[in-house]
Amino acid sequence: MPRLNEFPAVVTNVRNAVDPSRQSAGVEGYIFDGVDGSQAAFWTCLKDGVSREHAHPYEEYFLVIQGRYMLLIGGKRVTLKRGDEYLIPVNMPHAGEFKAGTRTVHVFGGRRAERKS
Repeated sequence: MPRLNEFPAVVTNVRNAVDPSRQSAGVEGYIFDGVDGSQAAFWTCLKDGVSREHAHPYEEYFLVIQGRYMLLIGGKRVTLKRGDEYLIPVNMPHAGEFKAGTRTVHVFGGRRAERKS
């Protein structure tokens, strides 16, 4: 199977696009809702940037599909690259730094994002 350089159209349906005002600048996202209130999000970093420190009242699992993501968590810097995954515990403050071209998939144990109206 060929390696993709972007998410396919089945992921990037405009009806699933995340409201850009509710995510880091330069990041494009698409979400899917689970029947249990969870969400899966597919993010593409269009330019280098940062995700400011925040925490969620639910777990966050994520997988780096392409590129590099520097997770800042628990006073540590964790470099994640293609194929690396991480589970962020409930209410754990975390932040991140990402490079243009980075693509990640996140699964949140609760509602994280809103779609564009």
